[in-house]
Amino acid sequence: MLTSLSINNYRSILNLVIPLGPLNVITGPNGSGKSNLYRALRLLAETAQGGVVNSLAAEGGLNSTFWAGPENISSGMRSGEEPIQGGPRKDVVRLRLGFSSEDFGYSISLGLPSESGSAFSLDPEIKRECIWAGPHFRPASLLVDRKGPLVRVRSERSWDVVSQSASAFSSMFDNVVDPGSAPELFHMREAIRSWRFYDHFRTDKDAAARKAQLGSRTPVLHHDGRDLAAALQTILEIGDSAALTETISDAFPGAELEILRHEDGRFSIKFSQDGLLRSLSGAELSDGTLRYILWVAALLTPRPPPLMVLNEPETSLHPDLLPALARLILRVSERTQVWVVSHASRLIAALSEHPESRSIELEKNFGQTENCRSGTIGCTCMALARLRECRTGNDDRVEACEMWRRSAVNSGGRF
Repeated sequence: MLTSLSINNYRSILNLVIPLGPLNVITGPNGSGKSNLYRALRLLAETAQGGVVNSLAAEGGLNSTFWAGPENISSGMRSGEEPIQGGPRKDVVRLRLGFSSEDFGYSISLGLPSESGSAFSLDPEIKRECIWAGPHFRPASLLVDRKGPLVRVRSERSWDVVSQSASAFSSMFDNVVDPGSAPELFHMREAIRSWRFYDHFRTDKDAAARKAQLGSRTPVLHHDGRDLAAALQTILEIGDSAALTETISDAFPGAELEILRHEDGRFSIKFSQDGLLRSLSGAELSDGTLRYILWVAALLTPRPPPLMVLNEPETSLHPDLLPALARLILRVSERTQVWVVSHASRLIAALSEHPESRSIELEKNFGQTENCRSGTIGCTCMALARLRECRTGNDDRVEACEMWRRSAVNSGGRF
């Protein structure tokens, strides 16, 4: 399980450290940075898939993903006494991403390339990567260290060099693939590759989930839901078929879901509802009904990942379905760490009632995404600022909020 996530210099996120739990609910108003937090985690996942540089290129290049504000926001800028402006940079510009788990941690630092005659001179370079033991980084706990083209692995009290020519445009996960010489690196790569993201299911009239599809055993639903019928049949045969029946009945009392197997090897879904004289095919289902069934197939996977990230699962769902979806997510969070990025108050409220739920409330101050509330801290930046305002006057409002943020980061969200 991931215990913390750290992001530095990525879009609206200048410096953010978030403590994590088994169930993490990311909320905040529009424009607060929820999507940037989600995209940063996806970038981390791309390091193990060989696609981090391509993903950054698709976002407009490294320069366009850097924090666009000043290097430091002074108390004078926050109070309005000084204009918000930049100055000579003190630090080298880097995009840094990292996470810690209960056993290992990983971080990556990306920067602009050195001048060269290459046509790919805009591609970012990977400057450093690290893997360490335990939930906190210490020099003594470092297991794998990559600086530029050099990758070395700790061997008792010394270091073994496993590569001297790691390419600047690919992760050490791609450059060192021998599990014998670098078992920690191999373990970390496979762990990151097993993360699962769901952020868009097609439910339009031409969506593949509405049509009969060639079926084979499908323990993991495709991210766009194209193999829905086969995934549901797999759950019925080798997964938790009772949970599948219960979750459908929870959302649609009296309804039954059946998988049709056609003679040509294709599979399709048939949905029966109380009061109807015939079953409905996938093509006849409403967007909300089909999307809920897609979430059921994704969440009840017979091969649960260590981390599952759901981006705005409430899309197209009627508010009355959100409590049932919340109960399904809570069931899954007992065996898988879950992230839910949402702005649906009914879903958030249902998930937040769980004792293992950690609420991560984002807000944007001076263009910068900040973690306003995390876990059981129980006090928002705004509330603390109002308290300080009562005691010391308006001038201290912004400074108090900054003091709160620093305290929360330094304590890892625990008081």
